[in-house]
Amino acid sequence: MTGPVRSVSQAFAILRLLADTSPLSLSDIGRVLELSPSSCLNLLKTLAAEGAVERDARSKQYRLALAWAGSEVLRDGTALRLAERAQPMMTRFAQATEAAVGLWKIVSRDRMQLAAHAESEAGMRLRLADAQRQPLGGGAAGRAIAAAQGVDDAELARRYAPVRWQAQLPFETYAAQVREAARKGFAVDRDYAHRGVCTVAVGLVGIAPGFCLSASIFAGSRGEAEVEALGLKLLALRDELSLGAQ
Repeated sequence: MTGPVRSVSQAFAILRLLADTSPLSLSDIGRVLELSPSSCLNLLKTLAAEGAVERDARSKQYRLALAWAGSEVLRDGTALRLAERAQPMMTRFAQATEAAVGLWKIVSRDRMQLAAHAESEAGMRLRLADAQRQPLGGGAAGRAIAAAQGVDDAELARRYAPVRWQAQLPFETYAAQVREAARKGFAVDRDYAHRGVCTVAVGLVGIAPGFCLSASIFAGSRGEAEVEALGLKLLALRDELSLGAQ
């Protein structure tokens, strides 16, 4: 008995990715779907030849052809299903840690969007705005996603450039923080993205188009060891959520 044809599955993965986050470059698609450049290019050439995908000669980015762009079949609901599964876990986490918890989804090569969130019932608490967007390189979430994806310095600089930081953050410091996040498994932002807020974040790997979990608390409300402990707890939440996605 034969199984699924891998190249066909990969082609549909590209189509679904472009349905959610189009347009994207070859390197963006390969990074998200963990495809080698040669395999990704061959698949994209085939999809273009079949009229399912178009390439912009100026930007060198790919998007769905007009006839395919409105297809609901390609919108596989990954974010919706992940958010539904994550919501009770995030609520428990928020209550236990008194943090504002967010699940972020990459929606383009430049932006991420809040897909779900949960808050504690503490008298003084942070709350995330529904469906808010932010630059892909911004905050702890941006650092965590970059660390999880293992992006190179050029891509990291591209993501960093448009971010409006609340406090001065040189690129060299930002890049070092991304490397630290890759080592620890979680990233931390203290006052740079939002004054008075400390956020810890972890990237989810292997779930296209790319997701991240964050936990935000009032800056200065906890010591260094407590922030580190919050990061470790967020890693455990990520592992629990990722296990359910398999």
